[in-house]
Amino acid sequence: MQRDIAIRARQGDHDAFDALVAASIGRLYSIACLILRDRDRAEDATQEAIVQAWRDIRGLRQPESVDAWLNRLLVRACHRQTRTERRRALVELRVLSEAEPALESPELSVSQRDELDRGFARLDLDQRAVLVLHHFVGLPLTEVAAILDIPAGTAKSRLNRGIAAMRAALEADARSELVRKGRTA
Repeated sequence: MQRDIAIRARQGDHDAFDALVAASIGRLYSIACLILRDRDRAEDATQEAIVQAWRDIRGLRQPESVDAWLNRLLVRACHRQTRTERRRALVELRVLSEAEPALESPELSVSQRDELDRGFARLDLDQRAVLVLHHFVGLPLTEVAAILDIPAGTAKSRLNRGIAAMRAALEADARSELVRKGRTA
């Protein structure tokens, strides 16, 4: 079904492209939120990926792999977002709203989610991208490597280093919390 829609979109059918985007936009936005850790930048990256998809849809060689192609465009847009952010100094205050989609697991306590979020934020973009695509989206490492256009060994290395960095960050936070409470680590 999605393959047929992708073929029609590749032939210039606007309605087919709209259907393709409508089926994927929520997933793409969630992935961008997890990678960038900023909803505004995630919206920009998602929009940029969709615009790029429209421009490049005629070049889609494998319509059955449209999801992987969209993921690849999204990850590249996320990279461009981080490069843009490095160039400008910006201070933002984030106001949480009740309408924000829940990306976190409901069974985790607030403090556990906060710890994981702080550890996740310490990872570089490449490590976050691999962790999100593999653990949150559930893609096998070979597909993650294809989406990121890197060798499978590099994807595995980034995954392992990302997990190790998260573990180290969480352990350091736990030790500093013990010291702050007056106990020795």
